[in-house]
Amino acid sequence: MNTDVKASDLFTFPASLAPFAPHFPLDVEPWEWLKRIGPALTGFSMPPLEIKFPAGIHVEGQIWLHPTVRLPGHATLIGPAWIGAHTEIRPGAFVRGNVIVGERCVLGNSCEFKNCLLLDRVQVPHFAYVGDSILGNGSHLGAGVICSNLRLDQQPVLLREGDQVHETGLRKFGAILGDAAEVGCNSVLQPGTVLGRRALVAPLTAAGGVLPANTLTRHRRELATLPRRD
Repeated sequence: MNTDVKASDLFTFPASLAPFAPHFPLDVEPWEWLKRIGPALTGFSMPPLEIKFPAGIHVEGQIWLHPTVRLPGHATLIGPAWIGAHTEIRPGAFVRGNVIVGERCVLGNSCEFKNCLLLDRVQVPHFAYVGDSILGNGSHLGAGVICSNLRLDQQPVLLREGDQVHETGLRKFGAILGDAAEVGCNSVLQPGTVLGRRALVAPLTAAGGVLPANTLTRHRRELATLPRRD
């Protein structure tokens, strides 16, 4: 893989997350950001909360939500987590620590978020898993999308592009979506998937490796002849 790839190739860091900007330089490989989410929150002094949680929301640890965040009747929020202005949290959302969310995002119905960074206007509306992942500005996951973050053999995740392989050194690494990337319903992004800006993954696709900017990948149906049963 071209090891000169930088976070700046995928993202524009939003002003809404300016307090965290020193932890996420644009001149490093984008997967390096995954290592910095926890330290960014640990080093941040959470302002006093100006929001009242409904009785059905379970809260643990350090949590900060902008007063304009829309809350459901029930959800689980485990810190550390920081959630920006005008973001909507929908029923059954599960925030599971080391989560930073920008402005005008959707943390959807029955979706789980763990060690992830969502920039502005990210839409994750229904039944998705976002673990050890970064979602760029305006990116969108269709219903049922899974960002798989652990290899079956539990070895460090390799980033693949064609015949080239880059060692990330990360045992857990889900997906990185560039600004405006889109993933169709019920797709699985395999560990170490990187989507360029405005890259598209069609529904029902098992995607992996690197998808360049402004390109589309789709499910390829493979037929096999099964052995006869006498």
